[in-house]
Amino acid sequence: MVIPGLLFASFVIVYPLIELMTLATHNVTRFGGLRDFVGLANFITVFNDPLFLGALGRTLIWMILVVFGTVLLSMPLALILREQFYGREVARVLIMLPWAISLAMMGIIWRWALNGEYGLMNHFLRQIGLLDGPVFWLGTAATAFAWQIIIGIIVSIPFTVAIFLGGLASIPTDIYEAARVEGANYWQRFTTLTLPIMRPFLNMAIVLNMIYVFNSFPIIWVTTQGGPANGTDILVTYLYKLAFRFGRLDDAAALSLIMFGILMVFIFAYMRLLRRNASEVI
Repeated sequence: MVIPGLLFASFVIVYPLIELMTLATHNVTRFGGLRDFVGLANFITVFNDPLFLGALGRTLIWMILVVFGTVLLSMPLALILREQFYGREVARVLIMLPWAISLAMMGIIWRWALNGEYGLMNHFLRQIGLLDGPVFWLGTAATAFAWQIIIGIIVSIPFTVAIFLGGLASIPTDIYEAARVEGANYWQRFTTLTLPIMRPFLNMAIVLNMIYVFNSFPIIWVTTQGGPANGTDILVTYLYKLAFRFGRLDDAAALSLIMFGILMVFIFAYMRLLRRNASEVI
């Protein structure tokens, strides 16, 4: 009964990897035609490209800050939404609402809001007296990338809160009552009960968000297309430019395999760390 699933997974995963390896080790025309076998030459070309090193550094910053910020904000939100209060269902809908909007549409909305001439952000900040004149938030790489990280956190919160709410729902309430009777305050109950029980869900949220954020394309592309002057490019937008703007399909295939390897290194390292922590606890 497992064989059909394995065959389907092989077709979906293994076949594209084989095709990528074929493209990455050959000279390829703009239309995908294979030419000479070049071995690792395409990988060397990518590594020697200064745009690759810049995109790699920004990708690591992007992934770490977005995942860390998402988890840091999602946990207290999930704890609040677990409690019984008037309007809780409305609050849950509002938190989950960004999840129902496509990332491309979210990027368009934020690009309009951050527009330096007629954007809502400048208007709001002028209304409360924090700005005297317009600020072109997407006009420089530093401010644009900072806002893209904020947007990445906002759009990642609903999914992460959903994971944490599922984990919190599985915790029996009687252990909290027993801890409360013993005199444990809220912080003690959180650190000694909630956090250890939620560790599997926390690990799941971190790993899945690492994968999603690492490969996240729409926010960066829709807001700045990697500009200005390639200053907000991450690996996935740099990959798109290599393939569809510059027509370098062979280098793009090599970069795809490099990205796949980087992501696997992060995931395996994180899984090994989890196993080591679990063995220490045992």
